Amino acid sequence: MSTPEFAIAIMAAGKGTRLKSKRPKVLHEIGGRALLLHVIAAAETVVPANHIFCIIGHEGDRVRTAVASTGVQFVLQPEQRGTGHALQMLKADFELSGRPIPQHLLVLSGDVPLIRPETIAAVRDTHLREHAAMTILTAVPADPTGYGRVLRASADKPEVTSIVEQKSLRPDQLSAPEINSGIYCFETAALFARLDALTTNNAHGEFYLTDVAAMLVAEGKRVVAVTADSVDEVLGANTIAEMMHLDAAMRLATARRLMASGVTIFRPETCVIDAHVTVGPDTTIEPYVQLLGDTHIGSESRIRSYSVIQNCAIGNNVTVLNGCIFDDSEIADNANLGPYARLRPESRIGEGAHIGNFVETKKATVGRGTKAGHLSYLGDATIGDGVNIGAGTITCNYDGVHKHLTTIGDGAFIGSDSTLVAPVTIGAGAYIAAGSSITEDVPEGALALGRSRQTTKPGWVAVRKAAAEAKKSC
Repeated sequence: MSTPEFAIAIMAAGKGTRLKSKRPKVLHEIGGRALLLHVIAAAETVVPANHIFCIIGHEGDRVRTAVASTGVQFVLQPEQRGTGHALQMLKADFELSGRPIPQHLLVLSGDVPLIRPETIAAVRDTHLREHAAMTILTAVPADPTGYGRVLRASADKPEVTSIVEQKSLRPDQLSAPEINSGIYCFETAALFARLDALTTNNAHGEFYLTDVAAMLVAEGKRVVAVTADSVDEVLGANTIAEMMHLDAAMRLATARRLMASGVTIFRPETCVIDAHVTVGPDTTIEPYVQLLGDTHIGSESRIRSYSVIQNCAIGNNVTVLNGCIFDDSEIADNANLGPYARLRPESRIGEGAHIGNFVETKKATVGRGTKAGHLSYLGDATIGDGVNIGAGTITCNYDGVHKHLTTIGDGAFIGSDSTLVAPVTIGAGAYIAAGSSITEDVPEGALALGRSRQTTKPGWVAVRKAAAEAKKSC
Protein backbone atom coordinates (compact mmCIF):
# COMPACT_ATOMS: atom_id res chain seq x y z
CA MET A 1 0.00 0.00 0.00
CA SER A 2 1.58 3.27 -1.12
CA THR A 3 2.07 6.15 1.28
CA PRO A 4 -0.27 9.06 0.48
CA GLU A 5 1.30 12.48 0.20
CA PHE A 6 -1.56 14.25 1.97
CA ALA A 7 -4.38 13.41 4.34
CA ILE A 8 -6.83 15.69 6.11
CA ALA A 9 -7.98 15.47 9.73
CA ILE A 10 -11.22 17.25 10.65
CA MET A 11 -11.86 18.08 14.30
CA ALA A 12 -15.48 17.07 14.92
CA ALA A 13 -15.59 15.80 18.50
CA GLY A 14 -16.75 18.86 20.47
CA LYS A 15 -20.04 19.38 22.29
CA GLY A 16 -20.62 23.03 21.45
CA THR A 17 -21.82 23.72 24.99
CA ARG A 18 -22.54 27.41 24.34
CA LEU A 19 -25.07 26.51 21.66
CA LYS A 20 -27.41 25.27 24.42
CA SER A 21 -28.40 22.38 22.14
CA LYS A 22 -28.49 18.60 22.42
CA ARG A 23 -27.42 18.28 18.80
CA PRO A 24 -23.68 17.84 18.15
CA LYS A 25 -22.17 21.14 17.15
CA VAL A 26 -20.93 19.97 13.75
CA LEU A 27 -24.44 18.77 12.82
CA HIS A 28 -26.03 22.18 13.17
CA GLU A 29 -26.92 23.48 9.73
CA ILE A 30 -26.21 26.55 7.68
CA GLY A 31 -26.95 26.93 4.00
CA GLY A 32 -29.10 23.82 4.15
CA ARG A 33 -26.37 21.39 5.22
CA ALA A 34 -24.59 20.35 8.41
CA LEU A 35 -21.46 22.34 9.25
CA LEU A 36 -19.34 19.21 8.94
CA LEU A 37 -20.69 18.38 5.46
CA HIS A 38 -19.59 21.79 4.20
CA VAL A 39 -16.07 21.19 5.53
CA ILE A 40 -15.93 17.68 4.06
CA ALA A 41 -17.07 18.99 0.67
CA ALA A 42 -14.26 21.54 0.68
CA ALA A 43 -11.71 18.96 1.84
CA GLU A 44 -12.70 16.53 -0.92
CA THR A 45 -11.45 18.96 -3.53
CA VAL A 46 -7.93 18.53 -2.13
CA VAL A 47 -7.75 14.82 -1.21
CA PRO A 48 -9.98 11.78 -1.84
CA ALA A 49 -12.67 11.05 0.75
CA ASN A 50 -10.85 7.95 2.04
CA HIS A 51 -7.90 10.19 2.99
CA ILE A 52 -10.13 12.40 5.17
CA PHE A 53 -10.31 11.47 8.87
CA CYS A 54 -13.14 12.88 10.95
CA ILE A 55 -12.20 12.84 14.63
CA ILE A 56 -15.50 12.30 16.43
CA GLY A 57 -16.40 12.13 20.12
CA HIS A 58 -19.55 13.71 21.55
CA GLU A 59 -22.56 11.87 20.04
CA GLY A 60 -20.04 10.13 17.79
CA ASP A 61 -22.47 7.55 16.40
CA ARG A 62 -24.88 10.30 15.41
CA VAL A 63 -22.14 12.25 13.64
CA ARG A 64 -20.89 9.10 11.92
CA THR A 65 -24.37 8.27 10.62
CA ALA A 66 -24.97 11.81 9.37
CA VAL A 67 -21.86 11.93 7.16
CA ALA A 68 -21.16 8.24 6.46
CA SER A 69 -22.35 8.58 2.86
CA THR A 70 -19.38 10.84 2.09
CA GLY A 71 -16.95 7.92 2.41
CA VAL A 72 -14.66 9.60 4.96
CA GLN A 73 -12.83 7.68 7.69
CA PHE A 74 -13.60 8.05 11.40
CA VAL A 75 -11.38 8.20 14.48
CA LEU A 76 -12.90 8.18 17.95
CA GLN A 77 -11.82 10.66 20.63
CA PRO A 78 -13.78 9.28 23.61
CA GLU A 79 -12.69 12.10 25.92
CA GLN A 80 -12.40 15.61 24.52
CA ARG A 81 -9.11 16.76 26.02
CA GLY A 82 -8.05 19.33 23.46
CA THR A 83 -6.82 19.62 19.90
CA GLY A 84 -3.49 17.97 20.67
CA HIS A 85 -5.30 15.03 22.25
CA ALA A 86 -7.44 14.65 19.12
CA LEU A 87 -4.34 14.16 16.99
CA GLN A 88 -2.89 11.80 19.58
CA MET A 89 -5.99 9.66 18.90
CA LEU A 90 -5.36 9.91 15.16
CA LYS A 91 -1.74 8.86 15.60
CA ALA A 92 -2.82 5.88 17.70
CA ASP A 93 -5.37 4.90 15.06
CA PHE A 94 -2.71 4.89 12.35
CA GLU A 95 -0.44 2.76 14.51
CA LEU A 96 -3.16 0.24 15.43
CA SER A 97 -4.68 -0.04 11.95
CA GLY A 98 -1.41 -0.33 10.09
CA ARG A 99 -2.57 2.30 7.62
CA PRO A 100 0.28 4.07 5.84
CA ILE A 101 1.03 7.41 7.47
CA PRO A 102 0.74 10.33 5.04
CA GLN A 103 3.73 12.56 4.44
CA HIS A 104 1.70 15.67 5.26
CA LEU A 105 -1.41 16.23 7.34
CA LEU A 106 -3.87 19.11 6.96
CA VAL A 107 -5.95 19.86 10.06
CA LEU A 108 -9.36 21.49 9.66
CA SER A 109 -12.13 22.38 12.11
CA GLY A 110 -15.53 20.80 11.60
CA ASP A 111 -17.31 23.98 12.68
CA VAL A 112 -15.72 26.29 10.08
CA PRO A 113 -18.16 25.80 7.20
CA LEU A 114 -17.17 28.77 5.03
CA ILE A 115 -13.65 27.48 4.41
CA ARG A 116 -13.06 27.51 0.65
CA PRO A 117 -11.33 24.76 -1.32
CA GLU A 118 -9.00 27.43 -2.73
CA THR A 119 -7.89 28.36 0.79
CA ILE A 120 -7.19 24.74 1.76
CA ALA A 121 -5.18 24.36 -1.43
CA ALA A 122 -3.28 27.57 -0.64
CA VAL A 123 -2.28 26.18 2.77
CA ARG A 124 -1.10 22.95 1.11
CA ASP A 125 0.82 24.76 -1.62
CA THR A 126 2.48 27.21 0.78
CA HIS A 127 3.46 24.31 3.03
CA LEU A 128 5.16 22.48 0.17
CA ARG A 129 6.73 25.57 -1.38
CA GLU A 130 8.23 26.73 1.93
CA HIS A 131 9.39 23.22 2.92
CA ALA A 132 7.75 23.84 6.29
CA ALA A 133 7.37 21.54 9.25
CA MET A 134 4.14 23.41 10.10
CA THR A 135 2.01 25.93 8.21
CA ILE A 136 -0.62 28.02 9.97
CA LEU A 137 -3.62 29.61 8.29
CA THR A 138 -4.18 33.08 9.72
CA ALA A 139 -6.75 35.83 9.22
CA VAL A 140 -6.82 39.57 9.78
CA PRO A 141 -10.12 40.69 11.37
CA ALA A 142 -11.06 44.33 11.84
CA ASP A 143 -10.62 43.83 15.59
CA PRO A 144 -8.40 40.93 16.69
CA THR A 145 -9.13 41.46 20.39
CA GLY A 146 -9.83 38.18 22.15
CA TYR A 147 -8.02 35.99 19.65
CA GLY A 148 -4.64 34.31 19.89
CA ARG A 149 -2.06 36.08 17.67
CA VAL A 150 0.39 34.65 15.23
CA LEU A 151 3.65 36.59 15.40
CA ARG A 152 6.00 36.62 12.42
CA ALA A 153 9.70 37.28 12.26
CA SER A 154 8.84 40.24 10.01
CA ALA A 155 5.71 41.42 8.23
CA ASP A 156 7.04 40.56 4.76
CA LYS A 157 8.21 37.04 5.59
CA PRO A 158 6.21 33.86 6.21
CA GLU A 159 8.26 32.63 9.19
CA VAL A 160 6.35 32.43 12.48
CA THR A 161 8.08 33.01 15.78
CA SER A 162 5.21 32.18 18.12
CA ILE A 163 1.47 31.87 18.74
CA VAL A 164 0.45 33.94 21.76
CA GLU A 165 -2.91 33.89 23.54
CA GLN A 166 -4.62 37.26 24.04
CA LYS A 167 -4.05 37.31 27.80
CA SER A 168 -0.32 36.64 27.32
CA LEU A 169 0.35 39.42 24.82
CA ARG A 170 2.88 42.08 25.80
CA PRO A 171 1.85 45.73 25.26
CA ASP A 172 4.00 45.92 22.12
CA GLN A 173 2.26 42.84 20.69
CA LEU A 174 -1.34 44.02 21.14
CA SER A 175 -1.36 45.57 17.67
CA ALA A 176 -0.39 42.29 16.00
CA PRO A 177 -3.11 41.87 13.34
CA GLU A 178 -3.05 38.15 12.54
CA ILE A 179 -5.15 35.63 14.42
CA ASN A 180 -4.76 31.88 14.53
CA SER A 181 -7.55 30.15 12.57
CA GLY A 182 -6.92 26.70 14.06
CA ILE A 183 -6.25 25.34 10.56
CA TYR A 184 -2.80 23.87 10.00
CA CYS A 185 -0.66 21.73 7.76
CA PHE A 186 2.10 19.55 9.24
CA GLU A 187 4.90 17.39 8.10
CA THR A 188 3.35 14.33 9.66
CA ALA A 189 6.55 12.77 11.02
CA ALA A 190 7.48 16.06 12.73
CA LEU A 191 4.00 16.31 14.26
CA PHE A 192 3.68 12.73 15.46
CA ALA A 193 7.18 12.81 16.97
CA ARG A 194 6.12 15.65 19.29
CA LEU A 195 2.55 14.76 20.24
CA ASP A 196 3.62 12.65 23.21
CA ALA A 197 5.57 15.61 24.60
CA LEU A 198 2.45 17.75 24.97
CA THR A 199 1.35 18.57 28.51
CA THR A 200 -1.82 19.83 30.16
CA ASN A 201 -0.03 22.59 32.02
CA ASN A 202 -2.56 25.28 31.14
CA ALA A 203 -5.73 26.86 32.52
CA HIS A 204 -8.04 24.33 30.83
CA GLY A 205 -5.98 21.22 31.53
CA GLU A 206 -5.98 20.23 27.85
CA PHE A 207 -3.43 19.19 25.24
CA TYR A 208 -3.02 22.09 22.82
CA LEU A 209 -1.86 21.62 19.25
CA THR A 210 -0.45 25.15 19.24
CA ASP A 211 2.23 23.93 21.66
CA VAL A 212 3.68 21.88 18.79
CA ALA A 213 4.42 25.17 17.00
CA ALA A 214 6.43 26.36 19.99
CA MET A 215 8.39 23.10 20.05
CA LEU A 216 9.20 23.29 16.34
CA VAL A 217 10.30 26.94 16.52
CA ALA A 218 12.48 26.18 19.55
CA GLU A 219 14.15 23.37 17.62
CA GLY A 220 14.80 25.58 14.61
CA LYS A 221 12.21 23.88 12.42
CA ARG A 222 10.44 25.96 9.80
CA VAL A 223 6.98 27.22 10.84
CA VAL A 224 5.25 29.56 8.40
CA ALA A 225 1.92 31.35 7.99
CA VAL A 226 -0.43 32.06 5.09
CA THR A 227 -3.33 34.53 5.38
CA ALA A 228 -6.89 33.75 4.31
CA ASP A 229 -8.48 36.16 1.83
CA SER A 230 -11.55 36.61 4.06
CA VAL A 231 -11.84 36.41 7.82
CA ASP A 232 -15.37 35.02 7.49
CA GLU A 233 -14.17 31.75 6.01
CA VAL A 234 -12.14 30.84 9.11
CA LEU A 235 -14.72 31.84 11.70
CA GLY A 236 -16.49 29.17 13.70
CA ALA A 237 -19.72 29.53 15.60
CA ASN A 238 -20.06 29.20 19.36
CA THR A 239 -23.63 30.49 19.65
CA ILE A 240 -26.76 30.20 17.53
CA ALA A 241 -26.48 33.93 16.75
CA GLU A 242 -22.94 33.46 15.44
CA MET A 243 -24.12 30.48 13.41
CA MET A 244 -26.85 32.55 11.80
CA HIS A 245 -24.22 35.15 10.91
CA LEU A 246 -22.36 32.44 9.01
CA ASP A 247 -25.61 31.25 7.44
CA ALA A 248 -26.37 34.75 6.18
CA ALA A 249 -22.85 35.08 4.79
CA MET A 250 -23.09 31.73 2.99
CA ARG A 251 -26.52 32.47 1.51
CA LEU A 252 -25.44 35.91 0.33
CA ALA A 253 -22.40 34.33 -1.31
CA THR A 254 -24.69 31.81 -3.01
CA ALA A 255 -26.97 34.58 -4.29
CA ARG A 256 -23.97 36.50 -5.60
CA ARG A 257 -22.68 33.38 -7.36
CA LEU A 258 -26.04 32.89 -9.05
CA MET A 259 -26.34 36.54 -10.04
CA ALA A 260 -22.82 36.44 -11.48
CA SER A 261 -23.99 33.57 -13.72
CA GLY A 262 -26.92 35.57 -15.12
CA VAL A 263 -29.72 34.98 -12.62
CA THR A 264 -31.82 37.98 -11.56
CA ILE A 265 -32.60 37.93 -7.82
CA PHE A 266 -34.71 40.81 -6.59
CA ARG A 267 -33.88 41.65 -2.98
CA PRO A 268 -31.49 38.72 -2.42
CA GLU A 269 -31.34 39.49 1.29
CA THR A 270 -34.98 38.37 1.58
CA CYS A 271 -34.45 35.02 -0.15
CA VAL A 272 -33.35 31.75 1.47
CA ILE A 273 -31.20 29.89 -1.04
CA ASP A 274 -29.26 26.82 0.04
CA ALA A 275 -25.63 26.52 -0.93
CA HIS A 276 -25.99 23.73 -3.50
CA VAL A 277 -28.94 25.15 -5.44
CA THR A 278 -28.30 25.79 -9.13
CA VAL A 279 -30.23 28.19 -11.38
CA GLY A 280 -29.84 28.79 -15.10
CA PRO A 281 -29.21 32.20 -16.69
CA ASP A 282 -32.08 34.60 -17.38
CA THR A 283 -34.20 33.10 -14.63
CA THR A 284 -35.78 35.58 -12.23
CA ILE A 285 -36.19 34.98 -8.50
CA GLU A 286 -38.56 37.40 -6.79
CA PRO A 287 -38.34 38.48 -3.12
CA TYR A 288 -39.12 36.08 -0.28
CA VAL A 289 -38.51 32.90 -2.25
CA GLN A 290 -36.96 29.81 -0.60
CA LEU A 291 -34.90 27.43 -2.76
CA LEU A 292 -33.79 24.54 -0.58
CA GLY A 293 -31.81 21.33 -0.68
CA ASP A 294 -30.93 19.75 -4.00
CA THR A 295 -32.97 22.12 -6.16
CA HIS A 296 -32.06 22.86 -9.77
CA ILE A 297 -33.86 25.40 -11.95
CA GLY A 298 -33.32 25.90 -15.66
CA SER A 299 -33.05 29.05 -17.75
CA GLU A 300 -35.63 31.75 -18.47
CA SER A 301 -37.93 30.66 -15.66
CA ARG A 302 -39.60 32.88 -13.09
CA ILE A 303 -40.18 32.05 -9.42
CA ARG A 304 -42.59 34.50 -7.88
CA SER A 305 -42.66 35.66 -4.27
CA TYR A 306 -43.40 33.44 -1.26
CA SER A 307 -42.80 30.15 -3.04
CA VAL A 308 -40.90 27.40 -1.18
CA ILE A 309 -39.17 24.82 -3.38
CA GLN A 310 -37.18 21.91 -1.95
CA ASN A 311 -35.28 19.13 -3.73
CA CYS A 312 -36.91 19.83 -7.09
CA ALA A 313 -35.79 19.81 -10.71
CA ILE A 314 -37.45 22.61 -12.68
CA GLY A 315 -36.96 23.04 -16.41
CA ASN A 316 -36.61 26.03 -18.71
CA ASN A 317 -39.22 28.76 -19.19
CA VAL A 318 -41.27 27.59 -16.21
CA THR A 319 -43.49 30.05 -14.36
CA VAL A 320 -44.10 29.44 -10.65
CA LEU A 321 -46.67 31.91 -9.39
CA ASN A 322 -46.94 33.21 -5.84
CA GLY A 323 -47.15 31.05 -2.77
CA CYS A 324 -46.39 27.61 -4.23
CA ILE A 325 -44.90 24.78 -2.15
CA PHE A 326 -43.00 22.04 -3.98
CA ASP A 327 -41.15 19.04 -2.53
CA ASP A 328 -39.10 16.33 -4.27
CA SER A 329 -40.75 16.86 -7.64
CA GLU A 330 -39.89 17.37 -11.31
CA ILE A 331 -41.31 20.07 -13.57
CA ALA A 332 -40.68 20.02 -17.33
CA ASP A 333 -40.09 22.98 -19.64
CA ASN A 334 -42.78 25.61 -20.26
CA ALA A 335 -45.01 24.51 -17.38
CA ASN A 336 -47.10 27.02 -15.46
CA LEU A 337 -47.90 26.50 -11.80
CA GLY A 338 -49.83 28.32 -9.12
CA PRO A 339 -50.61 30.50 -7.42
CA TYR A 340 -50.76 28.42 -4.26
CA ALA A 341 -50.14 25.06 -5.91
CA ARG A 342 -48.74 22.21 -3.85
CA LEU A 343 -46.53 19.49 -5.32
CA ARG A 344 -45.86 16.72 -2.83
CA PRO A 345 -43.09 14.15 -3.33
CA GLU A 346 -42.82 12.21 -6.59
CA SER A 347 -44.92 14.61 -8.60
CA ARG A 348 -43.85 14.89 -12.23
CA ILE A 349 -45.35 17.74 -14.23
CA GLY A 350 -45.05 17.47 -18.00
CA GLU A 351 -44.00 20.01 -20.60
CA GLY A 352 -46.43 22.88 -20.97
CA ALA A 353 -48.74 21.57 -18.24
CA HIS A 354 -50.69 23.87 -15.94
CA ILE A 355 -51.23 23.20 -12.23
CA GLY A 356 -53.31 26.06 -10.93
CA ASN A 357 -54.89 27.62 -7.87
CA PHE A 358 -54.97 25.35 -4.82
CA VAL A 359 -54.26 22.18 -6.81
CA GLU A 360 -52.36 19.50 -4.88
CA THR A 361 -50.49 16.59 -6.43
CA LYS A 362 -48.80 13.62 -4.74
CA LYS A 363 -46.97 10.81 -6.54
CA ALA A 364 -48.68 11.96 -9.73
CA THR A 365 -47.44 12.11 -13.30
CA VAL A 366 -49.13 14.87 -15.29
CA GLY A 367 -48.70 14.74 -19.06
CA ARG A 368 -47.78 17.36 -21.63
CA GLY A 369 -50.22 20.21 -21.96
CA THR A 370 -52.54 18.85 -19.30
CA LYS A 371 -54.44 21.45 -17.28
CA ALA A 372 -55.71 21.29 -13.70
CA GLY A 373 -56.71 24.86 -13.04
CA HIS A 374 -58.51 24.92 -9.73
CA LEU A 375 -59.04 23.27 -6.37
CA SER A 376 -58.16 19.65 -7.19
CA TYR A 377 -56.35 16.77 -5.50
CA LEU A 378 -54.41 14.43 -7.79
CA GLY A 379 -52.76 11.69 -5.77
CA ASP A 380 -51.31 8.38 -6.99
CA ALA A 381 -52.31 9.21 -10.53
CA THR A 382 -50.95 8.80 -14.03
CA ILE A 383 -52.49 11.46 -16.26
CA GLY A 384 -51.84 11.58 -19.99
CA ASP A 385 -51.23 14.41 -22.41
CA GLY A 386 -53.77 17.12 -23.16
CA VAL A 387 -56.15 16.21 -20.34
CA ASN A 388 -58.54 18.76 -18.84
CA ILE A 389 -59.05 18.35 -15.09
CA GLY A 390 -62.10 20.35 -13.98
CA ALA A 391 -62.26 22.31 -10.75
CA GLY A 392 -62.80 20.26 -7.63
CA THR A 393 -61.68 16.92 -9.12
CA ILE A 394 -60.44 14.39 -6.59
CA THR A 395 -58.63 11.10 -7.15
CA CYS A 396 -59.79 9.01 -4.19
CA ASN A 397 -56.58 7.01 -3.77
CA TYR A 398 -56.78 5.66 -0.21
CA ASP A 399 -59.16 2.99 1.06
CA GLY A 400 -58.01 3.26 4.67
CA VAL A 401 -55.35 0.57 4.25
CA HIS A 402 -53.80 0.81 0.78
CA LYS A 403 -53.15 3.44 -1.87
CA HIS A 404 -54.54 2.83 -5.38
CA LEU A 405 -53.75 4.22 -8.82
CA THR A 406 -55.93 6.37 -11.06
CA THR A 407 -55.01 6.31 -14.75
CA ILE A 408 -56.37 8.94 -17.17
CA GLY A 409 -55.68 8.60 -20.89
CA ASP A 410 -54.62 11.27 -23.36
CA GLY A 411 -57.16 13.91 -24.25
CA ALA A 412 -59.69 12.95 -21.59
CA PHE A 413 -62.05 15.58 -20.15
CA ILE A 414 -62.80 15.38 -16.44
CA GLY A 415 -65.75 17.58 -15.52
CA SER A 416 -65.77 19.76 -12.44
CA ASP A 417 -66.43 18.25 -9.02
CA SER A 418 -65.76 14.69 -10.17
CA THR A 419 -64.50 12.01 -7.79
CA LEU A 420 -62.49 9.20 -9.33
CA VAL A 421 -62.48 6.25 -6.93
CA ALA A 422 -59.27 4.28 -7.44
CA PRO A 423 -58.30 1.88 -8.76
CA VAL A 424 -59.89 3.19 -11.90
CA THR A 425 -58.88 3.86 -15.52
CA ILE A 426 -60.34 6.61 -17.70
CA GLY A 427 -59.71 5.86 -21.36
CA ALA A 428 -58.20 8.25 -23.89
CA GLY A 429 -60.64 10.89 -25.10
CA ALA A 430 -63.31 9.91 -22.56
CA TYR A 431 -65.61 12.48 -20.95
CA ILE A 432 -66.60 12.49 -17.32
CA ALA A 433 -69.69 14.56 -16.64
CA ALA A 434 -69.44 17.22 -13.97
CA GLY A 435 -70.37 16.09 -10.48
CA SER A 436 -69.82 12.41 -11.22
CA SER A 437 -68.54 9.75 -8.85
CA ILE A 438 -66.67 7.23 -11.01
CA THR A 439 -66.10 3.78 -9.56
CA GLU A 440 -65.65 1.71 -12.74
CA ASP A 441 -63.30 1.94 -15.70
CA VAL A 442 -64.42 4.19 -18.55
CA PRO A 443 -63.58 3.09 -22.13
CA GLU A 444 -61.90 5.32 -24.68
CA GLY A 445 -64.18 7.93 -26.16
CA ALA A 446 -67.05 7.17 -23.79
CA LEU A 447 -69.15 9.54 -21.68
CA ALA A 448 -69.55 8.54 -18.05
CA LEU A 449 -72.13 9.98 -15.69
CA GLY A 450 -72.02 8.90 -12.11
CA ARG A 451 -74.61 11.07 -10.39
CA SER A 452 -78.22 10.70 -9.25
CA ARG A 453 -81.04 12.02 -11.44
CA GLN A 454 -82.16 15.55 -10.63
CA THR A 455 -85.69 16.04 -9.30
CA THR A 456 -87.39 19.46 -9.69
CA LYS A 457 -90.62 20.41 -7.84
CA PRO A 458 -92.16 23.61 -9.29
CA GLY A 459 -93.68 25.99 -6.72
CA TRP A 460 -92.18 24.10 -3.77
CA VAL A 461 -90.66 27.23 -2.20
CA ALA A 462 -93.96 29.17 -2.10
CA VAL A 463 -95.80 26.22 -0.57
CA ARG A 464 -93.12 25.85 2.08
CA LYS A 465 -93.21 29.55 2.98
CA ALA A 466 -97.03 29.51 3.23
CA ALA A 467 -96.91 26.55 5.56
CA ALA A 468 -94.37 28.29 7.75
CA GLU A 469 -96.46 31.47 7.99
CA ALA A 470 -99.56 29.43 8.90
CA LYS A 471 -97.63 27.76 11.68
CA LYS A 472 -96.56 31.15 13.12
CA SER A 473 -100.15 32.44 13.24
CA CYS A 474 -101.42 29.53 15.31
